[in-house]
Amino acid sequence: MEVICSSSSFSAFVSSRNNLCFAHKVLPWNSLLVSSVKPQFCNSISCVNVTARNKLGTFNSKKGDESRNFFWLIRTFNKKFALQHVVLFRRNARLLTKLRNHTINLRKLVKSSEKFKDLFPVLFVRIVLGMMIFMAITIPVSKSPSWALTEENLLFLEAWRTIDRAYVDKSFNGQSWFRYRENALRNEPMNNREQTYAAIKKMLATLDDPFTRFLEPEKLKSLRSGTQGALTGVGLSIGYPTGNDGALSGLMVISASPGGPASRAAIAPGDLILAIDDSSTETMDIYDAAERLQGPEGSEVQLKIRSGPEIKQLSLTRENISLNPVRSRVCETPGMGKGTSKIGYIKLSSFNQNASAAVKEAIETLRRDNVDAFVLDLRNNSGGLFPEGIEIARIWLNKGVIVYICDSRGVRDIYDTDGTNAIAPSEPLAVLVNKGTASASEILAGALKDNKRAVLLGEPTFGKGKIQSVFEMSDGSGLAVTVARYETPDHIDINKVGIIPDHPLPASFPKDDDGFCGCIGDPASGCFLNRVGLFSR
Repeated sequence: MEVICSSSSFSAFVSSRNNLCFAHKVLPWNSLLVSSVKPQFCNSISCVNVTARNKLGTFNSKKGDESRNFFWLIRTFNKKFALQHVVLFRRNARLLTKLRNHTINLRKLVKSSEKFKDLFPVLFVRIVLGMMIFMAITIPVSKSPSWALTEENLLFLEAWRTIDRAYVDKSFNGQSWFRYRENALRNEPMNNREQTYAAIKKMLATLDDPFTRFLEPEKLKSLRSGTQGALTGVGLSIGYPTGNDGALSGLMVISASPGGPASRAAIAPGDLILAIDDSSTETMDIYDAAERLQGPEGSEVQLKIRSGPEIKQLSLTRENISLNPVRSRVCETPGMGKGTSKIGYIKLSSFNQNASAAVKEAIETLRRDNVDAFVLDLRNNSGGLFPEGIEIARIWLNKGVIVYICDSRGVRDIYDTDGTNAIAPSEPLAVLVNKGTASASEILAGALKDNKRAVLLGEPTFGKGKIQSVFEMSDGSGLAVTVARYETPDHIDINKVGIIPDHPLPASFPKDDDGFCGCIGDPASGCFLNRVGLFSR
């Protein structure tokens, strides 16, 4: 899961406008005014129909009938409009004044039309009168007071406006986002908080984006705890199946925390979680699943796991898992001559708020042990805080683009570096990746590869090329919103594809630091990888 920030709640409002509605028909030209103009005054409460046909008849009657019939129309409209909208006009008395002024102007026009009767055809007079009726109707009712919105309506609108401002796809999955707002306010029940949450979830479901989700207050709190360094659970990072696995149901294991309950049970990246405590994960979102996996220390959770063709039923005991993002050690490898050389191994397991500082500290510690090259192990690192990924890239790069942030219209932002924060821009660097390398890890790996700063070894990465921000709302709930997609410095969109490494690792290559040091230090080992194999393109 990718998180950029958790901030800003938005206030929002919506207004209802009185509208002029027409019932359109194809009619003969000589019946234009009489038959086609059926003005209907509408607001959010009721409508008043004013039908010209019933009382006006035709304009082929006796002299003076036009004006009498027309003034009957205006008087009828005034009575109906005043009776049904008395409250509206009390709030805005200027509307009635404007309507009366238009009525007086129309009366003068009718009187004047007698003088021009011999100069202009009757049809022209009919058209002019029709236009004036239209103006008399539309101008006074173009403004109206706003709806009275409940507290639940306002919370829904806060969520709607957050999506409107931040969501990456400005077509909103091919729908009118404003029309959805109006329809939801009219049709969705929002009488209590539970109904409002349901309406927000229904709205987000129309985007068809599994990473844009609503977070109840307790889920938002749980998500934050996962980026702040510790949580109680089984040590699993999960995501949605991608690529060729997209047709599979369930949730995919991205990585298992080293030494945690899931890791000890041999749950591996790529395994599918089919059920949690007898609840199927087929339609379960990752935030609901994460909440179910966490719980009190010492409690148990039952998992149904598909690992390749095998299905396993596992019972895991939750533990307090410390998310220390960095482990490091010095590994010795045979040198070009009789001596040995030292390589600094850094295992980065997550991008929490301590990650960049911990990487800097590890580099400085390893340098005091006289290492002359580094290996950065990003295997099974499922990502985390986007800014931490950017800062760690700046540690290794002297200059260059780190990532392009794109939306539906192209590149909208560029993250780069000028070398100011670089502390290890020159020593040989190898980066280890696998299919558990995801999100912020892929941004870092792509930046180091495309800038020719590092050699990548392993297997193609997970392929999560979208970025989410977390926004907290006024009641403590939150929205995880897909705000952008990213491209590597070579403008590669890795979503559902991943980053392709320069070289594979031996099939038996271990994932722990002890095993790594053994493979590069012992030429007799079956997984031996010499210095040339590590750092050569």
